[in-house]
Amino acid sequence: MLRLPLQQNSGFIALLLGMSILIGCKSNSKKAEISETDFEKIENSEGKIQKLLVGSFAEGDDQGIYQLDFNTETGLLSNSHRVAIESKPGYLYLSKNGDMVYSSNGTKPGSVSAFQWNDDKTALERVANLPSIGDGACYVGVSPEEHLVAAANYSSGSIVLYPLDDKGVILEEPQGIQHTGSGPHPNQKSAHAHCVQFSQNGKFLYAVDLGIDQILTYPINSENKLGKAEVGLQLDPGDGPRHLVFHPTQNMVFIINELSSTVVSATLDEETGVFTKIDKKSTLPDDFQEPNACADIHISNDGRFLYASNRGHNSIAVYSVSESGDLKLLTIEPVQGDWPRNFALSPDGNFLLVANQKSDNITVFEVDRQTGLLKYTGNQISLPQPVCLKF
Repeated sequence: MLRLPLQQNSGFIALLLGMSILIGCKSNSKKAEISETDFEKIENSEGKIQKLLVGSFAEGDDQGIYQLDFNTETGLLSNSHRVAIESKPGYLYLSKNGDMVYSSNGTKPGSVSAFQWNDDKTALERVANLPSIGDGACYVGVSPEEHLVAAANYSSGSIVLYPLDDKGVILEEPQGIQHTGSGPHPNQKSAHAHCVQFSQNGKFLYAVDLGIDQILTYPINSENKLGKAEVGLQLDPGDGPRHLVFHPTQNMVFIINELSSTVVSATLDEETGVFTKIDKKSTLPDDFQEPNACADIHISNDGRFLYASNRGHNSIAVYSVSESGDLKLLTIEPVQGDWPRNFALSPDGNFLLVANQKSDNITVFEVDRQTGLLKYTGNQISLPQPVCLKF
């Protein structure tokens, strides 16, 4: 070890002593070292920064996919910037390792895109863009093994399935299927596929169709093609099912109905793809008589609380979920914006973020993990026509 004359280094030694005292005050049990990781923690001492991707319906110079920084301690959103140019990327899916991003593009005709991050992860580079074999692609989902991607076309009432290569890039071998039928509501003159979700065991594709009040169950065969659909769940006439979400630990699902402003809980047999209805509850106050269209639905990490968005009433309905799947409406929280098309729970479950399409903002709520209730943090950020949020 290099030894220096004391008289030449008294200032340096004093500095070392001062640092030792400061570190010692914080912890007497740890070695007095400051690593590169420690400096990162000091730099982000007010909270860990998590990246948030946002799909937007903005047009012209604002169209595309945006990225924001979300502070997991303070709930602040910052550093909004566009990372990809795309036309109407209404729904996004992120691969498990975060390397790939898929978007359903609500154009006419519709399309599905795949993106990869550039080397420094500052921008998304489109590596595939394929027709969705329909109009108004509004949802995209990827199989558990990430070897298939599916999309729903709202306007044409059809779905499409594509294979993926080993890098996650979409291959040009799509299988398109047209839905048929109608319902009693004026918005149900024809089929309107609105959501596609792969079963958690990868055996089925569930297609939620708003126009025919059904969830269709498609078996996936050994050639990775869709077989003949069966009706997995028949909803009530005029319900208009839009999205579904799986319970994190139980064989249950929850469906949000756009047209009847209700949510439905159901059991799910993943070996047969058959749903059995448990409960149904309104998303609105009894005295609300204005037009409303439900949009999105999510469940807490522990499966105890369910959240559903109202466009029109501009709110999030909060429910408790019993072990048997019964629902109890706890509260209806204003979203501090207009037309909450989509929302997301932060990965740690401590915050809920709402994409308000018509007011061009994203608002942030704190989640009480014990009660499930929401509290507006006062944090929001402006962004043109946000319609999808993905961590």
